[in-house]
Amino acid sequence: MMPSQTPERSQLLRQLSLLDSIMINAGVMIGSAIFLVPATIAQQVETPWLMLAVWLVAGLLSLCGALAFAELSAMMPASGGAVVYLSEAYHPFWGYLYGWTVFAVIQTASIAAVAVALATYVGYFIALTPWMIKLISILIILFLSWLNGLGVKQGAHMQNVSTLLKVGLLLIIIVACLIGPREGVADFSTWWPATPQTTLLSQFGLAIMAALWAYDGWISITYVGGEVRQPDRFLPRSITFSVLIVIVLYALVNLAYSISLPMASMAQSERVAATAVQQAVGPWGGALVALAVIVSCWAAVNGMILSGGRVYYAMAVEGLFFKRLASLHPTRHTPVASLYVQGLWASLIALTGTYDQLFTYVIFDSWFFYAMGGAAVLILRHKQPDRARAYRTWGYPYVPILFVGLSLVLLINTLVSDPRDASIGIGIALLGVPGYIAWSKKPVMSEPPLQRQ
Repeated sequence: MMPSQTPERSQLLRQLSLLDSIMINAGVMIGSAIFLVPATIAQQVETPWLMLAVWLVAGLLSLCGALAFAELSAMMPASGGAVVYLSEAYHPFWGYLYGWTVFAVIQTASIAAVAVALATYVGYFIALTPWMIKLISILIILFLSWLNGLGVKQGAHMQNVSTLLKVGLLLIIIVACLIGPREGVADFSTWWPATPQTTLLSQFGLAIMAALWAYDGWISITYVGGEVRQPDRFLPRSITFSVLIVIVLYALVNLAYSISLPMASMAQSERVAATAVQQAVGPWGGALVALAVIVSCWAAVNGMILSGGRVYYAMAVEGLFFKRLASLHPTRHTPVASLYVQGLWASLIALTGTYDQLFTYVIFDSWFFYAMGGAAVLILRHKQPDRARAYRTWGYPYVPILFVGLSLVLLINTLVSDPRDASIGIGIALLGVPGYIAWSKKPVMSEPPLQRQ
């Protein structure tokens, strides 16, 4: 069973405040999706009321997952997040397999994809060739990996500034859309489209899946659980507060889009935010949106780099990954080797241009492990009923059951509708099995732990 404290992990310093923790989580959640996904949802649901319902339902379902993981994070406030939780509830193999998948694709492909999106929008201001976009994205990844290696507070300060800035830019976009031409208001007179009920239900489900992708990242702060101050209080609060903040922000953004643009125009637009703001304030609206995307992606990449590096570090400390990644910088107390290896692998993925395909393949994997995490709350309540729990999931057992049920529905739907991508995702995860067999046979460090608060 994976312990919650180990010699190496105990050397991490608890320096992150509640604000830092909220900004890390919210900053990762708000990426480029909010500027792109609304068009996909408009194509599926046809009315602004159903569009807003999609974002609210997806947000509430994400909140269910966040509430479940909040209990686990307060009970096991160690770096690695689900690596620790799944090992404790099931077996170290499942914690390792999750960590391996995070390293192989989930986190690194996401870093690459968002960095490339950032570099692409830089091209709005200066002409860039495809190779220049790749080069800029790699430089961004390497720079932020270096910055986060300087100290967790340095990475957190960057996250705070960039996340607050992008929230401010989103609020400007909302106001611009609301004070501009209101060509979409007429669509609010239609509550329900004429689409057959069975077809509409299927389309509503697909729209929710798209919105859930925009909400993804609510687990990020658990990766740095070993560096959050007062973890029994700050971890559950930061998870729930960040999700609630993003729900409100996403609802307001989509309300503004819907008021500014007719649903038909929104469905046909590849860049809904740019179309809406340009209509409201003129040509310079495109520059405003491009700047918002750049800042948004910057914060998302920084947050993913900061948090992801702790996952592989936690695995290495337990002897289930490369030994070198278990080291910390002697004075900065950061997993520098883990951050740099993550940055190099993400840069390679950005260079090859395979991030879009890889990210699609592991959607199945992500939700599989989310479901296991939600079920872990139920399992540990049964296995360890007397264990101290500083926070207990609100609405237990219904909230975690609802979340696990939703995850299973999404998994089954993916298997049925896209068996090829689901199978490849499973294959990528299983590629890590030989590594577990090899690493699990090696001895683990066993020096006395030293907890530094």
